[in-house]
Amino acid sequence: MSETTSGRNVAGGGEWPAVHASRKIANVCYWIARCIALALVIGPALWLVGGVLAHAVPNWQWSVITTNTTGETGGLKQAILGTLVITLGVLIIGGGISILAGLYLAEFAVGRHRTILRSGYEVLSGIPSVVLGLVGYLVLVSDRGLDWKYGLLPAVLVVSVIIIPYITKATETSLLQVPAAYREGAEALGIPPAWALRKIVLKSALPGIVTGLLVAIAISVGETAPLLYTAGWSDFAPSLQLTGQPVAFLTYPVFTFYNLPDQGAKILSYDAGLLLLVFVLAIIIVGRVIVMWSRRHAE
Repeated sequence: MSETTSGRNVAGGGEWPAVHASRKIANVCYWIARCIALALVIGPALWLVGGVLAHAVPNWQWSVITTNTTGETGGLKQAILGTLVITLGVLIIGGGISILAGLYLAEFAVGRHRTILRSGYEVLSGIPSVVLGLVGYLVLVSDRGLDWKYGLLPAVLVVSVIIIPYITKATETSLLQVPAAYREGAEALGIPPAWALRKIVLKSALPGIVTGLLVAIAISVGETAPLLYTAGWSDFAPSLQLTGQPVAFLTYPVFTFYNLPDQGAKILSYDAGLLLLVFVLAIIIVGRVIVMWSRRHAE
């Protein structure tokens, strides 16, 4: 038998005291701390986005998308095209190498090979991007190295090195999280390992791999220092020439034009910031659609 009287539960002669005031205070403090932490995370992002929108939208002109930058005025056409081309190259080279590396680590590497490769990309993830840009300049661009000059290929290679750890880690983790029963069931049914890996394991791990690609591409879009060392800057649209021709990119106007005294240059810097936000948002939306589609077809 149990009885509830004045906030106390009586059962078998024992009594459970009501909630103490100290516990209520601790609970309130916990919720306040959570709200503060959430504000510290979201607040700077909202402040950044709001500041860019407040300065870019009132002065926005659609001709920015279709006009090249001439000196400190004009548009950002060649920077937009350059960012798209660099991002595509990084996605192909860096993404391809990273996915293959993560696949090898998760499915084939054992013992010392796995330890060495995993330690290698973990160390690589801790190297500052500006240092990698300087190394890329000395090895690829400078006449003391390969003397490729500023161009598309040096930029793509250096940024690919920057994103490799992120995609490799995401790929390896996603593959390791696929239940072992999937592989065992395929083996019991006599399904070839390559077919099971391609149609079952990779399909189940695709959402995590796509998420890693999204994070890496967002990082590559926002890089500045490595591209200053390798891509340079150009007032013309990018071509298929891989070396010896500088390539424009959107973070250059944000970094360079903002501190110039000319008001038109500052407007271009805010326009470039707005385009970068839109670019990253588009990548996130496309990635979410791919993840939803892959999860639906993986079930």
